[in-house]
Amino acid sequence: MALCTNKLSVDHRLLHHLIVHQLLPTGGGYAKLTRMQAFLMWCIISKIEFCYPLLMLHTMVRAFTQKKSVVPFGCILTKIFRYHEVHLEGGDWNKIKKGRHLQQKYTKSNGLEKARRDLDLLSKKRSN
Repeated sequence: MALCTNKLSVDHRLLHHLIVHQLLPTGGGYAKLTRMQAFLMWCIISKIEFCYPLLMLHTMVRAFTQKKSVVPFGCILTKIFRYHEVHLEGGDWNKIKKGRHLQQKYTKSNGLEKARRDLDLLSKKRSN
């Protein structure tokens, strides 16, 4: 049961626009207000703190579990990879075909296996 955004006030529509384009980017239509977006709007209007990294993680997990979805936060992830000096150059960055799953050989050819190992090493160093 999603609320139609046409029934929102101008201020709430502007807030919804910022949420769907900046905070929790989604692909497709923006005419419906999801429960997550309504919750986030309520938190912002009520000045209640929320855990943004957890919302990002939830959005990314949802993107990988749905058939038609956009992988969000590309710019933020790029900055994180650069900060931790994860090198993604030299990979075979082809668009993943519809319905294709990330197999181990595919991730190795794109350098993602090395990126995962680098992140594991960084987390081990920080825990020591």
